[in-house]
Amino acid sequence: MGEDSMTPDPRDAPLGAAVALDGQGPCIAEARHLAAGFLTRVRAEHGVAVSQRAVEVTQLVVSELVTNAQKYAAGPILLDLRIMGDLVEVHVWDSDPVLPVARAADAGRVGQHGMEIVMALCEGFEAMREPVGKRLTARLSLG
Repeated sequence: MGEDSMTPDPRDAPLGAAVALDGQGPCIAEARHLAAGFLTRVRAEHGVAVSQRAVEVTQLVVSELVTNAQKYAAGPILLDLRIMGDLVEVHVWDSDPVLPVARAADAGRVGQHGMEIVMALCEGFEAMREPVGKRLTARLSLG
C-alpha cells in the first residue's frame, strides 16, 4: 500500500461543530443557536436531509443537557455536535462526575423533567464518567 492509501479522505470525515461554553447565563441560548445553525448548514452546504422537527428537537435536547450542566457543574461546558448517518449526536461534557438519572414521570412535580424529556425524544442516550467529569451523548433522528 502506498502512503496515499493511508491518508483519510476529508470527504469521509464526520460533519461536526463544537464549542466551549463558559457555563454562565447566556450559554444555554448560545448552545441552542449553535445547534440550529449547525443543522441548517449541513442541510444547505452538504445536502444532508434534516427535517425542521429535527432542528427543533435537537435545540430542545441541547437546551436541557446544557441547562443541567450549568445547574449542577461548576465551570466550562463542552458541546459537540456530529452527523452520524441519519442521526445527529449531541455530546455535552461538564466537570461534575455525578451521572444524571431520569425520574419517574410525575405530572404533579414542578421542574426536574429535563432528563425525562431528553429520554423521550432520543433514539439513544449514554451517560459516561470521564477522567474529569462526565459526558452525555444523545442520538436524535434527522428525519
